[in-house]
Amino acid sequence: MLENRAFAALRRPANWIQLAQFGVVGASGYLVNLGVYTLLLKRAGVHYIAAATISFVIAASWNYWWNRHWTFREQRGHFAYQGMRFFTVAGLVYGANLLVLTLLVSLGVGKIVAQAVAIILVTPLNFLGNKLWSFRR
Repeated sequence: MLENRAFAALRRPANWIQLAQFGVVGASGYLVNLGVYTLLLKRAGVHYIAAATISFVIAASWNYWWNRHWTFREQRGHFAYQGMRFFTVAGLVYGANLLVLTLLVSLGVGKIVAQAVAIILVTPLNFLGNKLWSFRR
């Protein structure tokens, strides 16, 4: 039954449009995250974990606003309720991001490259959590 629903969802053009919009918002959030992270790391001398945390909060806020008002606008509910769900998903995804980031840095990958890769690797979890829970109807 779940398999049939998944295939039906893949055939709906609206889901593909929504995925593309989520990608655009995510790409802009990715740039915000890396920009803030790099500034904090290079200009302010902030530890990479603290820089990742601060840049995550800023980028997640950016993404929430744009996903709520553009990507999932048809599925808007109460601002605070959806925000709580969104930031719960974001927090879980951030935990996964920190694991990947820490692993990559410990393997000798540069901190900015490691963050860039970590964000990309956790993006599918982020989309699924937001599509299926944060902004569900």
